[in-house]
Amino acid sequence: MTANRAIKQGLFNDAAATENFNKALQTPCMRMKAVVTGGAGFIGSHMAELLLEKGYEVVAIDDMSNGQQANVDMFKDNPNYTFHKIDLSKDFDDSMFKDAAYVFHFAALADIVPSVEQPLKYHNANVTATIKVLEACRRQNIKKLVYTASSTCYGIPDSYPTPETAEIKPQYPYALTKYLAELYVMFWHRLYKLPVISLRYFNVYGTRARTNDNYGAVFKVFLSQKLHGLPLTIVGDGTQTRDFTYVKDAVEAALTAAESDVVGEIINIGTGNPQSVNYLAKLIGGKTISIPKRPGEPDSTHADITKARKLLKWAPKTTFEEGVRIMLEDIDYWKTSPAWDKESIAKATEKWFKYLADKKVL
Repeated sequence: MTANRAIKQGLFNDAAATENFNKALQTPCMRMKAVVTGGAGFIGSHMAELLLEKGYEVVAIDDMSNGQQANVDMFKDNPNYTFHKIDLSKDFDDSMFKDAAYVFHFAALADIVPSVEQPLKYHNANVTATIKVLEACRRQNIKKLVYTASSTCYGIPDSYPTPETAEIKPQYPYALTKYLAELYVMFWHRLYKLPVISLRYFNVYGTRARTNDNYGAVFKVFLSQKLHGLPLTIVGDGTQTRDFTYVKDAVEAALTAAESDVVGEIINIGTGNPQSVNYLAKLIGGKTISIPKRPGEPDSTHADITKARKLLKWAPKTTFEEGVRIMLEDIDYWKTSPAWDKESIAKATEKWFKYLADKKVL
């Protein structure tokens, strides 16, 4: 309630009371609390930032396996932010979930190649941890859990744009574990009536993305190559398209979903406007070379966001060109990323080709 609205309703009618009311709105007891798992990570840190801007009290949790200390330190002077280093796949004290209105579950291990090499590790991080978070939410009676699922569950889709009803065909352990966790989330909703919503994200990119040694996201690879004066490595002929979704739009979707009345739904979050890798390379600029097309990857990812528009009244705001411009302005962030060339990429993807080449997983 705003002060003006309160005045109209006759709750107080003098300037001093108005000032006191406005001060009260800024006190911690008046703030809604939100928990962000994976809060030191790429999307999670943007989620924490948005929530703080909106006046929430934020509790961030991360085991720092992929999280970055800078994504914690940026909030160190904000009294409404607290951070806990916790491995959610193990037993933990869930009292930090107490009085939380919303829980945004971003914590997960990503990247394809490491998931092929270490499937049990991915199961623990992505599935076991999710179950423990679900139980913490149930015990603490939170208002809603927003689960960040992955569009990789669709594998190589049969239809474009791809709706939420498309066949589930994960091609590697990362995709499988994210989908299994989603099954648990929806099961907890049906059995225990836990209010949940699952958002299947498509190709999220943006500032603060992982700079680790894992070969993966095309933005990380291209920007590092440009910084190091290397040619951009185009997989196949570069005509493949991806539904690149800017991170600010992604977290706006999560907050919109949390604050909505929608529960028990699975919703695609993307742009519905995929872009080719060749076009991305053109926008980034520089010489290019081709490397072999990889098995298990679709020629396109293309979200059908009809449901998001209808149920959440949400739509992306950031154009692809604007998003790439922002990334280029922040290009120095990727100076610590590996400088990928054809040889190092071939070595990094050996097991990818070994296990996925000429094999129909599902």
